[in-house]
Amino acid sequence: MASDRSGIFVALGANLPSSRHGPPRATLEAALQILAHEGVRILKRSSWWQSQAQPVSDQPDFINGVVETATMLEPSDLLALLHRIEAAFGRVRQERWAARALDLDLIDYQGRLSGGEGGAPLLPHPRLQERLFVLLPLQEIAPDWRHPGSGSRIDTLIEKANPIKISKL
Repeated sequence: MASDRSGIFVALGANLPSSRHGPPRATLEAALQILAHEGVRILKRSSWWQSQAQPVSDQPDFINGVVETATMLEPSDLLALLHRIEAAFGRVRQERWAARALDLDLIDYQGRLSGGEGGAPLLPHPRLQERLFVLLPLQEIAPDWRHPGSGSRIDTLIEKANPIKISKL
């Protein structure tokens, strides 16, 4: 029997309460439970981090984290699952950078590179190197991680990322 694939990183974020699960942090915890219920094993999880919205706006602060997962799902199937979970939490993808009750992003899938051909997700996530709210939690659980495309070390990416107000909770 084949085993789950590990080395798959998912970023979680929220800055609005969900009607069913309450404040952002509780919503993120509930999303992790649903991922596990759907057969996506959580191998490592970062602390929760609070950050200002990026780009900077008058939105409430976000709560963010990153998990390393293991699954048999292929990247497109995992991304479809993430989108179904977001929709179940009330996320409607209409406006870019809008406030949201849940955001789940496939950040890296075993170092694979994909330009999005044939409906495949873009891998690694195309803006992850700009986002401290992804990089800092990712560094917490994968300190030796390197960007699959550029080969840049995570600490180098953190130094070059857009500065924002962010703190570990």
